[in-house]
Amino acid sequence: MPAAETYPDDLKYHPEHDWARIDGDEATLGITWFAQDALGELVHYEAPTPGSTVAKDESYGEVESVKAVSDIVAPLSGEVLDVNQKAVDEPETVNDDPYGDGWLIRIRMSDPAEVDTLMDADAYRAHVAEPCRLGDQQTERNGAEQVAESEYDGEQP
Repeated sequence: MPAAETYPDDLKYHPEHDWARIDGDEATLGITWFAQDALGELVHYEAPTPGSTVAKDESYGEVESVKAVSDIVAPLSGEVLDVNQKAVDEPETVNDDPYGDGWLIRIRMSDPAEVDTLMDADAYRAHVAEPCRLGDQQTERNGAEQVAESEYDGEQP
């Protein structure tokens, strides 16, 4: 059963709809409720290899849904310590529990100061509530359309 919309206050958020849970010099990363809702049911997660590095604002993997194939953007830089095998084996776990069992990777941050560039939950809620601009026409659109068409450059149905 898909999770209800939520943005936990203890997380930090990236504009590309990724989250980070900070624990000392380590961070657990995943995609937000907004992203998983926009993508629809996830059917595949292409994860990085433990020991590899991820760079802030760069792709570190892909998720494939029934709607699109989308890059996952790292909110922070660091070395991959662990990959959530459950998300690899059962990608729908991300839809069911994006902030719990649906986490994607755990990293050791290479630059902990990057955390200060991320949004808190209130700022992220405001970010996803912003209207989307299409040419000269401003329009209110639901989150799924906004992410599927503008934030994620995957194939569309």
